[in-house]
Amino acid sequence: MTEVVAALIRGKNNTFLIAQRPPHKARGLLWEFVGGKVEPGETKRDALSRECREELGVSVEADDEFMTVEHVYPDVSIRLTVFYAHIVSGVPQLREHAALTYITPEQIEHYDFCPADREILARIRAEFSVEEKQL
Repeated sequence: MTEVVAALIRGKNNTFLIAQRPPHKARGLLWEFVGGKVEPGETKRDALSRECREELGVSVEADDEFMTVEHVYPDVSIRLTVFYAHIVSGVPQLREHAALTYITPEQIEHYDFCPADREILARIRAEFSVEEKQL
């Protein structure tokens, strides 16, 4: 099982940051949360900081854990831990991904996400959706 981390970076107006995978990688052009593999000897929080620096050119601080999911792809089995995170310095840049954007929970359905993110997206919809909170 490969340990993977990702950042749930909240933006203004109830948005969160997503990134489109590069076309040449596995699951190319699908959308995901910024993050990556935990290297040997690294804590999950250290891995998240490193990945955000490498992929976005920003310094982040990992806050509380949002959730952990396990998913089996044809080529790899992952345990994905998502942390609430906030940018301490820098502005997100395209260093590895094909695109970056902030979306609202209501916009999730307009993006084709990696399958491992489905449970995470369902929880985001449930907890952060303005429409659902008003019901």
